[in-house]
Amino acid sequence: MPELRKDPITGRWVIISTDRSKRPSDFSREPERKMTSVCPFCPGNEEKTPPEILAYRVNGTGPNKPGWNVRVVPNKFPALGIEGAMDKRGEGLFDRMNGIGAHEVIIETPEHREKMAEYTEKRLEDVLWAFRDRMLDLKKDRRFRYILIFKNQGEAAGASLEHPHSQLIALPIVPKRVQEEVDGSKQYFNMKERCIYCDIIQQETDSKVRIVDKNDGFVTLEPYAPRFPFETWVLPLTHESAFENAPSHLYENLAMAMKNLLTRVDKVLDTPPYNFVIHTSPLNEASNDYYHWHLEMMPKLTKVAGFEWGTGFYINPTPPEEAAHFLREA
Repeated sequence: MPELRKDPITGRWVIISTDRSKRPSDFSREPERKMTSVCPFCPGNEEKTPPEILAYRVNGTGPNKPGWNVRVVPNKFPALGIEGAMDKRGEGLFDRMNGIGAHEVIIETPEHREKMAEYTEKRLEDVLWAFRDRMLDLKKDRRFRYILIFKNQGEAAGASLEHPHSQLIALPIVPKRVQEEVDGSKQYFNMKERCIYCDIIQQETDSKVRIVDKNDGFVTLEPYAPRFPFETWVLPLTHESAFENAPSHLYENLAMAMKNLLTRVDKVLDTPPYNFVIHTSPLNEASNDYYHWHLEMMPKLTKVAGFEWGTGFYINPTPPEEAAHFLREA
């Protein structure tokens, strides 16, 4: 029988549709198209991007030239602009402001066809350090209230270029989805004086049914009420509210956890397109006891349709307990 499950953090309901339950081999997807144009992210084409903001380079190589391992550049077609004032204003009952923000691209590797699951742990760790370095720099700008880091892997997941990259957007507002998590976490903390994510980690570790993997710093699990099949979270075992404030050694542990997860997902789901996002505390409350930063990964296996748009409910055809089993067995 189908189940309705409630996310304990946001209060969002999902339908676990056991009557139409799907195993990994049941998901079909369109083949990826190969893009043949000159890649602006490949070494030797540095002039095709805006000047780099950050680069980890081989000793002796100059800026905006080959010789980099990870490179960060402004997005050539940004969603938000870095220059100007917010100019908040009203128009009757409507509110508006200028589209102020930062939009950057993290070019993760010089290798055009290398997938993140194929990175060495050192390369993955370098990408994480680039995320951290850019967040620490951008949070100095008092106009920004939130910084989102995300990756679209594959055309079906929203990637417009094949070359491996992730993105960062700094916003003058806190996104609604993040605010729902923050508010739910704060409400739980006010009642119990404990972090809800820490309690989830403890309960899931004890029961083991939705745990995928665990190392010295992180646990990988399927959430109790996932929106999508094989939606997976990676959470630090020790409470920390902000990604950029994590102790240095944890980035190595996170690289290990991410590589392990991506390898399992590619094996079980035959290298699917996916999105991942890092949810961290808003900049004006970066250090607190109630929110717990984490990474959310969503393989692109189903489509959001009319029922989801009309209700805010999601229909998930794979119970998280089964998803965890498949990933563990990989």
